[in-house]
Amino acid sequence: MPPGVGEVQSCSCSSTNTPSLFVPDSLIYARRHARLEFQISDLLLACYNHANIVTIQGTIKGLTTSQLEDIGCQIILGNTYHLALRPSSELIDELGGLHKFMNWPRALLTDSGGFQMAIMRVSILSFKSFFDDHEVFGSFMVSLLHLADITEKGVTFQSPVDGNPMLLTPEESIQIQIKTLYPKCFLFNISCMCIPPRLLQNRIGADIIMALDDVVKTTITGPRIEEAMYRTLRWIDRCIAAHKRPNEQNLFGIVQGGLDPVLRNICVRGLVDRNLPGYVVLSQQLLVESHAYHYAIGGLAGGEDKDSFWRVVAQCTAALPEDKPRYVMGVGYPLDIVVCSALGADMYDCVYPTRTARFGTALVPEGLLKLKHNAMADDVRPIDATCTCMVCKNYTRAYIHSLVTKDAMGSQLLSYHNLFYMMKLSRDLHLSIIQGQFPEFVCGFLQKMFPKGDVPEWVCNAMEVAGIDISYCCAPFSSSQD
Repeated sequence: MPPGVGEVQSCSCSSTNTPSLFVPDSLIYARRHARLEFQISDLLLACYNHANIVTIQGTIKGLTTSQLEDIGCQIILGNTYHLALRPSSELIDELGGLHKFMNWPRALLTDSGGFQMAIMRVSILSFKSFFDDHEVFGSFMVSLLHLADITEKGVTFQSPVDGNPMLLTPEESIQIQIKTLYPKCFLFNISCMCIPPRLLQNRIGADIIMALDDVVKTTITGPRIEEAMYRTLRWIDRCIAAHKRPNEQNLFGIVQGGLDPVLRNICVRGLVDRNLPGYVVLSQQLLVESHAYHYAIGGLAGGEDKDSFWRVVAQCTAALPEDKPRYVMGVGYPLDIVVCSALGADMYDCVYPTRTARFGTALVPEGLLKLKHNAMADDVRPIDATCTCMVCKNYTRAYIHSLVTKDAMGSQLLSYHNLFYMMKLSRDLHLSIIQGQFPEFVCGFLQKMFPKGDVPEWVCNAMEVAGIDISYCCAPFSSSQD
């Protein structure tokens, strides 16, 4: 599950001192006994907020880790770049790792929040050199685009602080001793040394860490896409060599290639042929070393049309091993999650549930409920009468409407509800697969979201490829790509 990160149902939660990965035993069972196999479940995406929530301070804005546990969240995504700057990876390491630092006993995944980008996503190799595909979201990074000279060796760029040219390569960064050097960042003129991205993630102590990839904007075409894809394959080898804790942390390789099916296929085959260090927990007692167990599909959810989006997902999931986790990065819309799950994806991450909450919008089975609208001012109903979250049990639409533009409590309540909604969607989706009722689940989901039968054509096309008949809940195709 994007968004996110939609993860898996059967999760072996780590202790605060001993990180471990989610347990995919029931999901593997689903793959062997259900058509869709290894599917998402108990967790959901995300659990990180826009550009600076978990990413900067190891928290979800407005929510405590206890609340996330109550919701049923099994994994949180953190941003290596921001965590390295504040509170710093050294401090996190000294205090027992990120699990203990943020009082989170369950799984952690460190990544850039790369799907927060939309049109502003930045693919500067310079920062990806040492922050491991953890680009920074926002105009700050956009303003540095003209400063970088990207080559295979690394990136030469002009320091935004003092104007001096700087060169960063993965090899040079790896030579830095993580036990003796403070992971300060050149961006703030504190030090010209940075712990390499892989070691930053090793030090932070996440259960899942993402490989360095060369990301370009989805809608770009031409030789730059091919260059980025091949560089991604070369850089995965460097990431594997730099990975210092393969028995504790799982390394995911990322499939790139833009919207080009030939390049995507080359990248998939290249990743499958490599041994990605990691392990998989089959039960509380059984830890099994695994190779090539971890794959992510990157470079999507960045402005491409939906028809291109689902076709790339379908191509990659069909080519990747069916008994391995497949993580579609940056996906968080409920509809996209259901479609990608039908196509064989398992995990997702996105800022969508909490970001949309900050705009006063709630996720409901029918789609979106905008609490800022004046019609909500005297509406005494809950957000969703079928929802059992503490927000829907205790507060009316009118009350939340009165808060959303004036008090932070409004976005906090909506964030809680939206994450609860996504968690329930994930659990229901996974359960339907285990019970062999996923097609019925899909139709029920679409009927609620599109009661007039105006299911977008791209969804109908994707379901046809997935082998799910939704004709009885579809009117003539809608041309909408939303």
